[in-house]
Amino acid sequence: MPINGLLGNASSADAKRLRQAFVAALKSLHLVDRNDPICEIVARKVIEIDAAGTHDPDEIAKTAARELGPN
Repeated sequence: MPINGLLGNASSADAKRLRQAFVAALKSLHLVDRNDPICEIVARKVIEIDAAGTHDPDEIAKTAARELGPN
């Protein structure tokens, strides 16, 4: 899973929240293959959204899917 390598020193609670948001975003974007390079882009977007102040996993996932999904 690409997000694990990007979490660095995140606390276990933060890591759990970000993994939850990541999985939900992948599901929203219909991405199944975790080896697909787009998954790393999704992981980075999830982390970016969280760092910007949104900490609800569902909201992070929705925002990531909206920003990365087809327009």
